[in-house]
Amino acid sequence: MRTLADLAAQQGVELQTFLNQAVHKRAGYPAPISSPGARALFFDGEQVDAYLTGRPAPPLRSEGDDQEHEDDDLLDRREAAAVLGVVPDSWRVYKRAPLLTEHMTVVGGVEHWPRGIVHRYRDTRPGRTAATGRPTGSGDQVPRDELLPRTAPLLDADPAVTATAVVEQLGVTRSTAQGALTRLRADRIADLVQERPELSPDDAAAALGYPPALARRATARAVTVLRARAAAPYLDDVAAAVHRAGWTTEAATDVQLPGGDRVVAALVLDGDQAPVPALVWDERYGWRTAASRRHPITRDAPSEGGGVRYLAGGVTPPPAALIAALSA
Repeated sequence: MRTLADLAAQQGVELQTFLNQAVHKRAGYPAPISSPGARALFFDGEQVDAYLTGRPAPPLRSEGDDQEHEDDDLLDRREAAAVLGVVPDSWRVYKRAPLLTEHMTVVGGVEHWPRGIVHRYRDTRPGRTAATGRPTGSGDQVPRDELLPRTAPLLDADPAVTATAVVEQLGVTRSTAQGALTRLRADRIADLVQERPELSPDDAAAALGYPPALARRATARAVTVLRARAAAPYLDDVAAAVHRAGWTTEAATDVQLPGGDRVVAALVLDGDQAPVPALVWDERYGWRTAASRRHPITRDAPSEGGGVRYLAGGVTPPPAALIAALSA
């Protein structure tokens, strides 16, 4: 594979002279072997040598002609992306894989990968089928507890990574991919706002390189995340008080962000002397009791009755007042 500079040197002229004379565009000159749309042009050395010596140009080897040598063919990002069945822009995420990083080579200032290595990566990445690059099933191929840890490196590699790229890489549904990216971006936006209070969530998203169209949900969720973090010390104090009362075996709250726009926390009272199965705190209404330990948090605020009772004292009553209200 030769560059335009290689061709100019082969004919003993300066590159600019070669380009001015448009030698490579003359009738009969071998066509570039670069992928369509590539900015850098590459030519097959054997074909060029044959042309310059007046011999018939040998045909280019096509995929499947010679497996032993085919694996050594170098592919640019467009060709490599085509092997995986993804768009070229997604390749900037895939190329971070250790196997591809290790075998990447630069030719004429352009990154390339051996065809055999790209095929091996395609055939061995988890949750994929070798032929199509699509999920092997309709469900998610990544366990729930591994989703964020496995999505985070993709976001690290490319702040503008899309849900489509995550779907292609991990074999999850689009809604799962979108949810993971929203959660990760929101947490990172909140982290930066806490580190630099002068920034708004929108400013933080821009500073992190998140395109506005991709960060809109995350920015809104980040505002809720910040409220949840502000409420955390109070919720920890209540959990500790309930634990000291002997109503829980652990002093821990389960904080959730239903819909990404409100903060709700649950305390499961699993002690032998617990007065109710669970307590739920909603940033809009304060504390209430819950009749279910398994599903204390509901989509909407339930009405009183059937084990549900709202506890007076405002949204953030002192822990001692809450204990007293439950003991009465």
